[in-house]
Amino acid sequence: MNALQRVSQWKPNHPILAGIVNSFIWMAMGALALSVLLYSSSATEDKTLGYIYLVHIIALFIGGWTAGRRSGRKGWYYGGLTGFCYAMLVLVIGFLAMDAGITLQKLILVAAACACGALGGIFGVNMSRNK
Repeated sequence: MNALQRVSQWKPNHPILAGIVNSFIWMAMGALALSVLLYSSSATEDKTLGYIYLVHIIALFIGGWTAGRRSGRKGWYYGGLTGFCYAMLVLVIGFLAMDAGITLQKLILVAAACACGALGGIFGVNMSRNK
């Protein structure tokens, strides 16, 4: 088996890691779609804030769903932890890239990320193969 086939068959085993990987994949696809939208239209970055939040919500829900489905139990727990880790990674990247500090609004967004991930985890555990 060559290296390319091994990489294409790699799957993270831990539910939270699988959820975070899927979340970032979906966030990257959403960011790419928003970039194409900005490039092809006359819209400004200020007008896309709602779409940016929508991309994060979808990514968090799918990440929580993946974590809940992989765990087969405690979907709210694994989904919420996935949302928390996703939000922390986004905050750390924002801090390192743009020197953005921690504010009350960002802490509220972390709580919302946990809730979106937990909701996805609840749906994911109900669609689990491990029942």
